[in-house]
Amino acid sequence: MLALGAALSGCGMPGAPLPPSLDLAVPVTNLVGTRAGDQVSLAWTMPKKNTDKLLLKGDLPVHVCRREDAASSCTSVGDLQLAPEAEGTFSEKLPPALTTGAPRELAYFVEVKNDKGRSAGLSNGAVVLAGEAPSPVAGLEAELRKEGVRLRWTADSQEATPTAIRLHRKLLTPVPEKKDNQQKGPLAPPAEPVEETLFVDASGRAGRSPDRALDKDIHFGETYEYRAQRVVRVRIDGQTLELDGPLSAPVHLEALDVFPPAVPVGLAAVAVAGENTNEPAIDLSWQPDTEADLAGYIVYRREGSGNWERISPALAVVGPAFRDAHVQAGHSYIYAVSAIDEGGHESARSAEAMETIANP
Repeated sequence: MLALGAALSGCGMPGAPLPPSLDLAVPVTNLVGTRAGDQVSLAWTMPKKNTDKLLLKGDLPVHVCRREDAASSCTSVGDLQLAPEAEGTFSEKLPPALTTGAPRELAYFVEVKNDKGRSAGLSNGAVVLAGEAPSPVAGLEAELRKEGVRLRWTADSQEATPTAIRLHRKLLTPVPEKKDNQQKGPLAPPAEPVEETLFVDASGRAGRSPDRALDKDIHFGETYEYRAQRVVRVRIDGQTLELDGPLSAPVHLEALDVFPPAVPVGLAAVAVAGENTNEPAIDLSWQPDTEADLAGYIVYRREGSGNWERISPALAVVGPAFRDAHVQAGHSYIYAVSAIDEGGHESARSAEAMETIANP
C-alpha cells in the first residue's frame, strides 16, 4: 500500500484550464496636455504589461480622441503605433469652432488597443481649454542691466481680460564638462538649468496686463534666448486651467559683464602717528563692497584744487583700508576711493574725505 501510494502521488495531475489571455494593455494613467495658440500637445508613457501582468510585445495601436463635454461622445482625432514603455506624443491643430468663444473645458484621451482592436479602456483625461487664445506677444526686447535682464514688450490694448505673461529663457552657451578639480558634493553650486520660465502675473499695472519684467537669475558670461506668450488662467471646478497664446519671436542676449562695482561709501580719513616713528600718516577706511567679482580698491589723493593722483600700488588694495604715509605737517589732503572688478571695470570715485596734518 505504501508503494502504491507513493506511485500515485508522483503522477502529474492536470490542473484546471487557464482562460485564454485577452492581451489587453493596461490603460495609460499619466496623459497630460497643453495648448499654445491653436495647437494642442499630448504626452504620456505607454504601458509595459497587459491586464494579465504579462509583458507586451511589438508595436501597439493607439487611438486618440477628444470630448467637448461630459454628455458628448469622444471624437476621433488620430491613430498611431507605439512600442511598450515608449514615450508617446501627439499634436493636433484645433478646428476653428474650438478656437473661438469663451474658455471652456476640452478633454483628451488615449486608448491602447490590441491587434484585434480591443482595449481595457480609455486613459485618464487630459483637460485643456478650448476658446479664443490670447494674442501673440509683440515687440519683445531684452536689455542687459547690472541687476539682471530687463525685458519689455508691447501691451495689448485690445484684450478684454488682463493676461499674464510667461517668459521662456533658454541657455544657449554650451554647458562645460565637469573637471576633476571642480567643486563637487552638497556644497557645490548648482548647475544653471538649460531652460527656465518666469511667470509675470496679470495683477500688476492697475488691472492691465504687464509689459515688463526683470530676470535677476542670469549669469554673466552666458548667452540666452527669450520668448514670451500671453496666458489666460481660468478656475473651473476647483482646478486652474491655462490657455496659452503663441510664442513670440525669439530675442538673443549675450550677458557680458561690462558693469563696474558699486561706488565705495563711508570713506573716513584720520591723522595718526606713524609706526615706530614720529612721522605722521593718515589712515583711510570705508565700507567694503560685496560684489562677487570684486578685485579691490584704488585710492586717490589731491591737495586743494589740484589734480587727482593715484597713491595706492599698481595692484588693487584688497581690504577696505589704506595708510597714506607720504604726508607733511601743515598740509591738508583730500581723498577718494574707487572699486575695481576682476575684469578691470572701475567704479566712479567715492565721496571725498579731507584730513589735515597739524604742525608740530
